[in-house]
Amino acid sequence: MPIKQYNPTTPARRGMTSQDLSDVTTRKPLKSLTKSKKQNAGRNNTGRITVRHRGGGVKRHHRLMNHNLPAGMTVTVEHIEYDPNRSARIARVKDQHGLYHYILADTSMKVGKVIQSGADVPIESSNRMPLANIPVGSQIYAIELHAGKGAQMVRAAGTKAQLMAKEGDYAQVRMPSGEVRKIRLEATAALGVVGNVQHQNIKIGSAGRNRRKGIRPGVRGVVMNAADHPHGGGDGGRHGTGKAPRTPWGQLTLGYRTRRRKDVSGLIVRTRHDAKRKR
Repeated sequence: MPIKQYNPTTPARRGMTSQDLSDVTTRKPLKSLTKSKKQNAGRNNTGRITVRHRGGGVKRHHRLMNHNLPAGMTVTVEHIEYDPNRSARIARVKDQHGLYHYILADTSMKVGKVIQSGADVPIESSNRMPLANIPVGSQIYAIELHAGKGAQMVRAAGTKAQLMAKEGDYAQVRMPSGEVRKIRLEATAALGVVGNVQHQNIKIGSAGRNRRKGIRPGVRGVVMNAADHPHGGGDGGRHGTGKAPRTPWGQLTLGYRTRRRKDVSGLIVRTRHDAKRKR
C-alpha cells in the first residue's frame, strides 16, 4: 500500500502524508456491528484524568470485533473496511450460518477469500489454528495469551510475530519488540502479517490533525510551575530537570524499572532489551 502525498499548498501540507485507502472496498460499516463511542477525554468513572492529553476529536463509532473465531468456523471475506479506532484494516466476513463478523485484515485478504479456523485446517495465510499445529518459523499475528480468551497480542498495523520453537507444553514466540515469550500450545493464532503495513510511515504534518484525532498538546515538565510537575519551578530562563527525571507524580523514569513482579516473568525467555543490544 503506497503512501499518499499532498501538493505543498501550505507549510503543513508540505510534510503531510496520509494512508492510501485503495484497498478499502466499502466506506459504510455494517450498522449491526457498530456501537456508539462516548468521549471521556481521558477520564475514568470517577471523573479523574487517568490518561493525559486526550479530549475533543471527531465522533467515531466502535466496530464490534471478533478476536475469537471458534474452531470449525469457515468465513468468507465480503469487504475490507477502514476502522477509525485502530491502525489496522478490518475485514467484514460472513460465516457458514449467514452471520457477519469483523476480524483483523492481513496483507493477503481479498474480497471472496475463504478463511478457516480449527486444528485441522490447511496451513495457509489468514487461517486460524492452535500454535501446536503451526509450523516452526511461521509468521503469525492475533495471538491468544490464554486459550479461548481471544487474540490479545500482535494486532497493530504491519506487525507480525514468529514461532521460534516448541518445547513441552509451550511454544516460544518472538514478538515484534524482539522479546521471546512462552505461550501455551493450545492458544490460537492466525498465519500472516497484519495489513496496512505503511501505517508507520505516515507523517501527521499539522497540529490540527492531531486535535481531530482527539490528542491534545503535551507540555514539558520543565516549563511548568513547581506545583504542577517535579521538573517545574526555578528562576531564570531555560534550565534542566534539576534532579533525576521523573513522571508528574514523582515516579522515577529513564532506566528505573516499573514492571510488576508477576507470574509472567517465568514466561519471558529473552527480554526486548536484550534483543536490542544484539542488533
